[in-house]
Amino acid sequence: MLGLKSASAASLASITNQSTALAGGHGNLSQQISLKASAAQHRGGRKNSMSVKCQSTSSLPPPPVDTHVTEASPSRIQRAEFPAPDRAAPQKSGKRRNFFQQMAASALDHIERTVVRHIESQVPLPSTADPRVQLEGNFSPVEESPVQHELEVVGKLPANLQGVYMRNGANPRFQPEGGHHFFDGDGMIHAVRFKDGIVSHCSRFTKTYRLRVEEEEGHPLFPKAIGELHGHGGVARLALYFARSLAGIVDSSQGMGVANAGLIYHNGRLLAMSEDDQPYLVRIKEDGDLETVRKFDFDGQHHKSMIAHPKIDPATGEMFALSYNPLMPPHLYCFRVGPDGKKAPEVAITLPEATMMHDFAITKRFVVIPDQQVVFRMTEMLKGGSPVIYNPEKMARYGLLPKYDNDESRIQWIEVPDCFCFHLWNAWEEGDEVVVLGSCMTPADSIFNESDQPLRSLLSEIRLNTTTGKSTRRVLAETNLEAGQLNRSYVGQQNRFLYLAIAEPWPKISGIARVDLQAEEGVRVTKHLYEDGCYGAEPVFVPRTSDPNAPEDDGYVLTFKHNEKTGRSELLVLDASSPSLDLLATVKLPSRVPYGFHGTFVSEADLAKQSLE
Repeated sequence: MLGLKSASAASLASITNQSTALAGGHGNLSQQISLKASAAQHRGGRKNSMSVKCQSTSSLPPPPVDTHVTEASPSRIQRAEFPAPDRAAPQKSGKRRNFFQQMAASALDHIERTVVRHIESQVPLPSTADPRVQLEGNFSPVEESPVQHELEVVGKLPANLQGVYMRNGANPRFQPEGGHHFFDGDGMIHAVRFKDGIVSHCSRFTKTYRLRVEEEEGHPLFPKAIGELHGHGGVARLALYFARSLAGIVDSSQGMGVANAGLIYHNGRLLAMSEDDQPYLVRIKEDGDLETVRKFDFDGQHHKSMIAHPKIDPATGEMFALSYNPLMPPHLYCFRVGPDGKKAPEVAITLPEATMMHDFAITKRFVVIPDQQVVFRMTEMLKGGSPVIYNPEKMARYGLLPKYDNDESRIQWIEVPDCFCFHLWNAWEEGDEVVVLGSCMTPADSIFNESDQPLRSLLSEIRLNTTTGKSTRRVLAETNLEAGQLNRSYVGQQNRFLYLAIAEPWPKISGIARVDLQAEEGVRVTKHLYEDGCYGAEPVFVPRTSDPNAPEDDGYVLTFKHNEKTGRSELLVLDASSPSLDLLATVKLPSRVPYGFHGTFVSEADLAKQSLE
C-alpha cells in the first residue's frame, strides 16, 4: 500500500506540478498500494453491474455496518450506522492550530468538496474501488467491542488451550466519501482469550497516527491507498494531502499506515502491521483487552516500513523482514532482529523497478525474495490508470540471499516464468534445490484492477536449482487456497502439513483445507466445509504442546466463522491432526466479526514474557 511518509517540504510542493516530483515527494508513496490482504481478500475480481461515480458522501449510500449482535433480524443487523464522529471534540494531541492553519484547513476542505470530488466524479468507479461492492455484507465494518467474559461454548474446549487468538482486518472508522478498497480500512484486531476455562472476547482499533488525527477532525484526511489513488483523482488526492502536510494540518513524518494486515509476537511484543508503515506495538492486557502503545521503531533502530509477513526462525528466534520503497532506489531492504530485540545491519537489494512484495520466505541458509510481475508505476495515474500494474514483459524471478550477508553481492536470481505468488507458505533446502510453497495467482493484478477472468490462486511447488540456475513449478491442488499457516516450528524446514483457507467463491472462504504433502498417494487435500451461507477466515495452527518431539500436526486449528443468514459470528476450534479437521468446540461471539486478514496465537507462557515497554 502506498505509504506516503517522509520527505522535504520542497519535494512535497513540487508534487502538484509533475509526475516525477509526485514520486519523489514521499519516501514511501506506493507502499500503501501493496496488498495487505489475504484471508478475505478484496472483492476486486468481481464486476459491478452499476456504474457508480465518486461524488460527495451524500451521493453514495452508506455501506451496511453493524455494531453488536442482537435478536433483531439479519437485515437490521447489517444496516446499523458508522459511529457518529464527534466533530466538536478537542484535539487529543493537545496541539492547537494557529490562525493560518485554521484558514488553510477550511480552504483545503472546500477544495476537496468542490474540486477533488469533481475530478473524481468524471470517471465511474471500478468495482475494485466501489464501497458498495467492497463493503458489502460481512465485509462491512463494526464498532469496537469491549471485553466480554464467560462466553458460551458449545462442545468441549481442550484444557491446554491457554492464550489469546487474534486476527487483524480492515475496518473503516468513517463512511467512505469516495472510492474505497477493502484493503483501505483502519486496522481492527479481534481477540479471543482462553484462560482457566473462561473465554473472553474484544475488538479494538489499532490507534495509528492516521486514525487518531481523523478521529480528532471527525472526517477522513488521508488519501486511501487503493480506492482513491488512481487516475487524475489520485493525483489530486496526493496534492491535497501534501498541501495539508505543508500547512501543518497533518504530519507526514508520522506516516499514514493503517496497521490492518498482519500480527506477529516477537521478543515479548505484539506488532500490528501493514507494509505502508512501521508496525504498531499493541499490549495484551490482563483482562484480555487490547491497547495500542505506540508506533514501533525497534527502539530507534528501524525507520523504514516493514511488510506484514515477517518470519521468525524457530531455530534462532530471529525475526527476518523486508521493507520496500516503490519510489526510491534500490527499492528493497532486508533486515533481521534478534530474539533480544537488536537489529542487525540491513541489506539494500537493487531492483530494476519497484515491485509489489507482500510476502517472502526463509530457509536454513537463505532469504527467499520474490521479484514478480506486479509493479508500481506512479506515472500511470497521469494516464488515468492505477499505479499498480501487471507487466507482461517482465520475467518473474526469485532471489536467494544468504541470511547473514551484509550486502547483496552474493544474491542468486533464478527466473520463474509467469509466476505471481501473493503468499508463500514455506521454503526449505533439498540438496542443490530450494523448495518454495506458495499460492500462484492469476490474473496477477486482479486484486487491484478489474478483470473479466475468474481469479485463481493455486497451491504450487516451485523448485529453484542453485547449480543450474533453473526452476520448475507444479500445481499441487486445483482448489483456490489462500490465507493460512503451518506449524510455525517448521518455518524454513521441510514440513508435511499446511492449513489453508478454501477461497471459493472468491473472495469468501467456504472452509478449511488440510494439505498433506507426504501422503501415500502424493499430495492429499481434505476439507472441512462450512454449511450453506457460512464463511470464514484464515486458519491459525496452535500446537498442543511445546514438546519439540511432538508430531507436526499435534494441535488445533482456530478460525472465525460467520453465518450470513443469522448475522452471527463464532470461533471454531478444530482438531488439526484429524484429516477432516473435526470440530472440538465452538465459541459463540457477542458481536459480528467481519471478514479480515491474518492472525496469530500467543500462548499463556509467551504472554507471561510480554514486555510492558
